[in-house]
Amino acid sequence: MRHSFAQLVRQALTGHRNWPPFWREAAPRSSYDVIIIGGGGHGLAAAYYLARNHGIRNVAVIEKGWIGGGNTGRNTTIIRSNYLAPPSIRFYDYSLRLYEGLSRELDYNLVLSQRGVVTLAFSRHQLRLMGRRVNALRHAGVAAEILSLAEIRRLLPRLSVRSGAGRQVFGGFIQRRAGVARHDAVAWAYARAADGLGVHILQNCEVLGFRIQGSAVVGIETQHGPIACSRVGLAVAGSTSLVAARLGFRLPLVSMALQAMVSEPVKPVLDVVLDGPFYVSQSDRGELVMGGATDPFPSYAQRSGIQRVEDNFSALIDLFPSFSRLRFLRQWAGVADITPDSNPIIAPSPVPGVNLSCGWGTWGFKAIPAGGTAFAHLLATGTSHPLAEPFSLDRFRSGALIDEGASAGMDTREALL
Repeated sequence: MRHSFAQLVRQALTGHRNWPPFWREAAPRSSYDVIIIGGGGHGLAAAYYLARNHGIRNVAVIEKGWIGGGNTGRNTTIIRSNYLAPPSIRFYDYSLRLYEGLSRELDYNLVLSQRGVVTLAFSRHQLRLMGRRVNALRHAGVAAEILSLAEIRRLLPRLSVRSGAGRQVFGGFIQRRAGVARHDAVAWAYARAADGLGVHILQNCEVLGFRIQGSAVVGIETQHGPIACSRVGLAVAGSTSLVAARLGFRLPLVSMALQAMVSEPVKPVLDVVLDGPFYVSQSDRGELVMGGATDPFPSYAQRSGIQRVEDNFSALIDLFPSFSRLRFLRQWAGVADITPDSNPIIAPSPVPGVNLSCGWGTWGFKAIPAGGTAFAHLLATGTSHPLAEPFSLDRFRSGALIDEGASAGMDTREALL
């Protein structure tokens, strides 16, 4: 990477006080070609690809808090492309392929660990459906394989395949290229790379309103004053509906809290990522990182509720009885904005000059490279990237939905109704 061993030793002995900042503390300009609201992974990636792929460098990323302080820093970092619908498979596998070369491209170690993602079947019916999913993946050129019970025992030796409550594991499937990465490293790497290409990153800069000329947005109002622009990109995750309301339109989104928690660090006990309605992996620091379904009600609160905590702990102990002795350190929640078909929206908004990257639900982190690429293409050209064409806003009017709710282990249709 960029720093030599001698530099690392010298900085360690000085308490890391002399490291150069990763990106500039830029002063806002009076105008930009493109303003991206939201300094998470998707906003930063879009800014980077605008500069790298399209040569548009007069760009500002506006963040009301700190870089990566929203959902990018509040997720369980799983990266996979084991979906069912062909548009989803193509999009998320493109993202996975970008992740595989991203540490080298951005010159920053993202701690990508392709340890494999396993999904369990708790009935013969589920196992048959997994066979269909594996066939769909293989047809799209993505490697996946069904696992027998014996293979699952070898991969997850601590797993209890039959519980006293009657739960039984019948098999499962695995995507071996899938895994996890370091969430803050992804945000910092994109921020540094975008800054190096001339993008301005404005932290602690809240957007207070929009400047409209005719029917089009031509700028924003911030606590530092007005800033003019010709295009605005919204990449604000769970707050998208709130921002859209300020612009006078509604979106088919519901915002719900998705909770996660980590245990005390222990020696390596879990070599793969277990995914599904309940998911758990072990971090590079030894913590067990876990989560489950979203809260059963809409909310913008970034805090945990007791019901999901109990559900997640019960699921963990039912699957891994030996983990009952672990102590848990902390828990948190992110706000997921979810569409009726659990797929994103990458499209122009009803207001001219405003473009959307939203509806990522519980899949935002794994989609950052592809989402940033597609959003940058939309902002630069005004047209959809070929991989993002199925994720238009118009599909909710035409009925061309791409239902992937089962691939997230959730069904949000009742909440949306």
